[in-house]
Order: sequence, then structure tokens, then C-alpha cells
Amino acid sequence: MPETSGSPGRTPETHVIDFRAAEQLLAARDPRGAVKLLDQVIGAHPENTAARLLRARAFFAAAQLRPAELEFTIVLEREPDNAFAHFALARTYERQGRPDLAKRHFRLAAALDPNPEYLQHAKFDT
Repeated sequence: MPETSGSPGRTPETHVIDFRAAEQLLAARDPRGAVKLLDQVIGAHPENTAARLLRARAFFAAAQLRPAELEFTIVLEREPDNAFAHFALARTYERQGRPDLAKRHFRLAAALDPNPEYLQHAKFDT
């Protein structure tokens, strides 16, 4: 079996399994375990935006706000119309005590997707 990721025994199929397992770990409230799996996936596939978004969510859940901010920013560089990534970045800024940046991204999220939760946080009336 050819190696594609630089890690012995790692294949594209293994990375898909790791990604799915990371989703399950995050759902089971083990964000640090999810990050460990996703580090391998992203190491082999740094262009994979879905893996980066999942890792950003895991960092956020683990209260690792600076790494979460960096990952959400990378996702938004690649997908500037990703409303969820704007919303999640805003939540990250909010938890960091950076309300001006949070407000900007809450509003971008709501402008891209009129999700009621996004609209509530955007506070367009204030």
C-alpha cells in the first residue's frame, strides 16, 4: 500500500476514518482527542478546509482560543462566504474579550445567512 501522507501506514482512507472519529470525539466532548486526530489529517492534507473547520471547533471547545482563532481565519481566507465560520470566529473573539471584532463577524454571519441565532447575535438594531 503506498504511503501518501509521510506517515507510515497512513492512507487517504485512514484520514477519512480519522476525520469521522474526530467528529465523534468532538460530539462526545473530547475536543483534545479530536485535535490529535485532526493534526494528522491536516498534516497530510493542509488544504482540507473541512478538517480545519472541525479542528477550529475542537480548539474552541477545549478553550484553546488562539489556535481556534487561527484555524477559523484560515477557513475564512479560503471560504469568505462561510457564515458558520464567521459566527464561530465571532464567538471566539467574544470569549477573548474582543467585542468589536466579534460584532463585525456576527454581522457578517447574519448577512450571509439569516439564521435566527446569527441575527440575534448581530444586534443590527443597536
